[in-house]
Amino acid sequence: MSDEWDRRAATFDDEPDHGLRDPLVRDAWARLLTSVLPEPPATIADLGCGTGSLSILLASAGHDVHGLDLSPRMLDHAVRKAAQAAVTATFRQGDAAQPPFAPGAYDVVLARHVLWALPDPSAALAGWIALLRPGGRLVLVEGRWTTGAGLSAAECTALVERQRRAADVRLLNDDALWGRRITDERYLLVSR
Repeated sequence: MSDEWDRRAATFDDEPDHGLRDPLVRDAWARLLTSVLPEPPATIADLGCGTGSLSILLASAGHDVHGLDLSPRMLDHAVRKAAQAAVTATFRQGDAAQPPFAPGAYDVVLARHVLWALPDPSAALAGWIALLRPGGRLVLVEGRWTTGAGLSAAECTALVERQRRAADVRLLNDDALWGRRITDERYLLVSR
């Protein structure tokens, strides 16, 4: 699986919502995440961080960010981007399905477009929730794409509510987040 993502690493940031190169897209993500995250400096695990765009965005806002990705090439890009942005974020290779992080060490566990791709989303969620400190927040950005892949908001909510008492969902249909018009279901789920 990491070979597939390694092959995509060189062009991954070409998608507006992946690279956050467009200031309007980057600002839209900053506004969205700021609205659901604790005040800095929160300790954040960014699982499946890819090339680190969200990690860098959050580190530049003053958070202590620990990015994790299976792909060494994605992580190479993340490290270079953090250095270019002059921000400090920690990046580590590992499987988001079983993150090699200490239990109870994080204020926030963030995953964008990761849960749907895991073989056992329920087990992954249990592991992610175990990483949270008391009162910690699980922040998921997921979707059901026009290809049929992904998780609907209802499916994701059901998975989370089996393990936590609340899951608030917000549809992400603002074109500014994606750098283009979208027609599929994309959403933010926050569980406290």
